[in-house]
Amino acid sequence: MPTPFDPHHLRRNFSRAAAGYMEVAVLQHEVEARLIERLDEIAPTPSRILDVGCGPGSGALALKKRFPKAEVLALDLALPMVKRARRQAGWWRPRYTAICADATALPLADGCIDLLFTNLCLPWLVDFPAVFSEWRRVLAPGGLLLCSSVGPETLWELREAFAQAGEDAPHVHPFAPVQVLGDALMAAGFRDPVLDTDTFTLTYALPSEAMRDLRAMGAGNALIARRRSLTGKARMQSAFAVWEQHRRADGTLPATCEVFYAHAFAPDPGQPRREHGQEIASVPLGNIPIRRRSPPSD
Repeated sequence: MPTPFDPHHLRRNFSRAAAGYMEVAVLQHEVEARLIERLDEIAPTPSRILDVGCGPGSGALALKKRFPKAEVLALDLALPMVKRARRQAGWWRPRYTAICADATALPLADGCIDLLFTNLCLPWLVDFPAVFSEWRRVLAPGGLLLCSSVGPETLWELREAFAQAGEDAPHVHPFAPVQVLGDALMAAGFRDPVLDTDTFTLTYALPSEAMRDLRAMGAGNALIARRRSLTGKARMQSAFAVWEQHRRADGTLPATCEVFYAHAFAPDPGQPRREHGQEIASVPLGNIPIRRRSPPSD
């Protein structure tokens, strides 16, 4: 599956965001906490954990605190993020090991991981079947995959604003629906998948504040089809005027984020492995438990 992202621009975005990421990544911190809460109901006892797309390392640190006897590996594509994660790990007997590597080609042996954790890394990977096949490769039999992603309703206000302003080049990334996530887990051979959904509403005083935060957390436009020149001031103002139509009674501008959580288990050794690229039928969502939470209060 061809990626719609420019990989060099994507890596540059996250590299530039490393210094101030922890201060602006409010949604990422909340989703990370809720994702880790799922471990209460699963109750694993991993001896080796991998955090894929670790960013500055907050997830790896939380996992180490939860499982102090486990070996924790933290992996990210952006070297400045990895350097930040190493600082947080500490220099004397570091609490985890930070690695700079590609999430789609893990530099790890088959079956060496008991828990693979990844928070909001999937939206940038696109080819879920290939990614899950690679992650299944490094998971031990019965190992747990715990992940989160965002859905197509994410930033719909911004997408609508630029569309109505007459902007042809895309400004908001495409995000896969929950059906695609569930199908990909089944295609890769994972068993007992369970999916949850949440809807968050971030609020801003001005549209420019939302755009600033997106850039500061590395989520700026990295699409291959993006406009390579600056968006004109008049068109930007037109887009902001459309967004203003959604301003709420309390005076804030909403930015919707649709979040998916999922966990599934690597199969037992005797289960045949479906190779990536083998065609499968779509899996009805009725066959995969999906728990929809009420939208949280702002």
